[in-house]
Amino acid sequence: MKRIKTMIAEDERLAREELAYLLEQEPDIELLPHAANGRELLELVPLRQPDVVFLDVHMPELEGLQAARMLKASPISPLIVFTTAYDEYAVEAFGLNAIDYLLKPYSHMRLKETLQRIRSRIQAGKAFPKQEARDAIQAAPYPSTEAAARSMRGKLLFDDGDKHVLVDPETILYAVREERVVRVWTAEGQRITSKSTLQELEEKLAGYSFFRPHRSYLVNVNWIAELSPWQNGAYNIVLKDEQRSMIPLSREAARDLFRLLREV
Repeated sequence: MKRIKTMIAEDERLAREELAYLLEQEPDIELLPHAANGRELLELVPLRQPDVVFLDVHMPELEGLQAARMLKASPISPLIVFTTAYDEYAVEAFGLNAIDYLLKPYSHMRLKETLQRIRSRIQAGKAFPKQEARDAIQAAPYPSTEAAARSMRGKLLFDDGDKHVLVDPETILYAVREERVVRVWTAEGQRITSKSTLQELEEKLAGYSFFRPHRSYLVNVNWIAELSPWQNGAYNIVLKDEQRSMIPLSREAARDLFRLLREV
């Protein structure tokens, strides 16, 4: 059984101890020394190389969101689960590729859902590579088959006409069903025509942060910049790309998206 190296970054002792107790009940979780603030976290991550960090949003010296931004830009970037009593940071948290957003007080069952997401992401190869793997890749003049396979893990292969296009799911902004095909738009400005149905694409992206805002659309939650009211309870989703792409959010889906952003 693979042990998931887990670190808690939390300045409140009781909250930290309660979370540690719940995590200790999981046979595949290996708890690492905790961090009491963001600066301690940045010092510990390179030394301990956790697979996942449970990160409080509000901490002394360096806030959790700031620490997450710095980790995202570093060579060692663990999966991040934000823990907070405030729901207004959810969109920003997902913009930092957080795998989940736990709103305090959360239940043991809600934590188990988070752990299942973590396991699925790690099994899909989305956890950061270990130091020896990074060193081997950097040292090799040509990538080995194993290194190439690692670099491709988690990528999606699209049949775009007579071409085959390999895409990192994290770079997908949204997908839309147009007549009998699905168009996929990426952050690099690519427009890919997929032979998959929208439902099939949604299933392939199940381990990532995608949401169905409309029956004809699939959106990457990490790229949402804002939700703009439209009419009759519906919204427009504005994305963070240079074009500030806008896609519809139905009234029914709006309730689910707001619930997701407040509760996950």
